[in-house]
Amino acid sequence: MEQTGKESDGEKNERLNNLIAVSVAVLAAFAAVSKVTDDNIVQAMLRAKSDAVDTWSQYQAKSIKQNLVELSVNQTLALRTNIAGAARVQLDSLLENYASEIDRYKSEKSELAQKARDHEESYDSLNARDDQFDLSDAALAVSLAMMAVTALTRKQWLLWGSYVFGAFGVLMGVAGMMSLPIHLAWLVKLLS
Repeated sequence: MEQTGKESDGEKNERLNNLIAVSVAVLAAFAAVSKVTDDNIVQAMLRAKSDAVDTWSQYQAKSIKQNLVELSVNQTLALRTNIAGAARVQLDSLLENYASEIDRYKSEKSELAQKARDHEESYDSLNARDDQFDLSDAALAVSLAMMAVTALTRKQWLLWGSYVFGAFGVLMGVAGMMSLPIHLAWLVKLLS
């Protein structure tokens, strides 16, 4: 058989199939690695949300306790107006205890509120990374589907289009893995 400077259709098809196969393997491997990272982020999000809810519940419990002590103060003050002598001294001592309890609850509530806000910030940060992985998953799926169609139709422009989606998917996956500040909120909102 005579060799010419031109590639035969069989050689072009084989080269295209090899290119598609390597591309699919690389993108699928990247998708698998990013999926593991995404799953870990989702677990951390659940933990952060749970911690925030638990902390706000503790905050509410402290508020209820503080309100009960404040009610006790009001009742003690009402009782105190009609009492003199040693009983009044005891009530004054009780009021001092109540005041220190109220101060303690206020301090604990302040700490709990900050702790809950920190958990919420952690959740929001993790959620932004999860959005990056969601966009990565979607773009990689579109890319792989386009590659499958390319293998059937032999349309090279389709392969180049799949590379655009694949590159976007890899970019978003890397952004999620490295906590890069690339967040396309408008696209996430559109897809939500």
